[in-house]
Amino acid sequence: MRMHGERLRVLAGAALMVGVAVACGGQGDGGGSATVTATAPAKGTATGPSEGGDVAPTVSAPRFDEEIGLPDGRRVGMAYVEGRGLVERHRDADTRVWSPPRVVYATATDRCQSLTLKAFDTTVAVIADWGDYCYDGEPPMESIAAVGTGDLSRWDTKLTRSFDGWSKVAPVGGSGDLVFTRGSTEWLTRLRWSGAEGFAEVEEIRR
Repeated sequence: MRMHGERLRVLAGAALMVGVAVACGGQGDGGGSATVTATAPAKGTATGPSEGGDVAPTVSAPRFDEEIGLPDGRRVGMAYVEGRGLVERHRDADTRVWSPPRVVYATATDRCQSLTLKAFDTTVAVIADWGDYCYDGEPPMESIAAVGTGDLSRWDTKLTRSFDGWSKVAPVGGSGDLVFTRGSTEWLTRLRWSGAEGFAEVEEIRR
């Protein structure tokens, strides 16, 4: 009877150990986690629909060198991408889904420090520069003025070489046209863009 009682206690202890191992994710549980921790998505992230009560994974927003919002709720972001050039993505106001990356200007030249995005209603203007050692302070070798309109599926660009880069862009009255400028003590360099004709030629105007 004593041996029979000891055997029962051993068997009961073994069964208890197996139950603990399964509950904690031991062998035989398929490698699954015992708990799921849900965290609130960070600002700028989107979540997909969940099924069966599972926590939906978060999708991080793209990282840009510069990003702006439009009055209609869309967002536009751009980045210098090494070996590719200037890359653009925009986010739909309703679905909050970012478009695939689009190369606005292709170049393998080193990036400069600044990247300017300006929104004028639903028109987006861009100033970007590239050059050897430009990020360290050398002057640009490639300067881009770019304008996107409508659904932003098409961008007008104007390349100016061996130029110090555009300083600013501003609207022209109520025409919808834009003008890119760079000034010095003696000269005003100007570039005009219109929705009907695109970019004009660069003008040098003596002050």
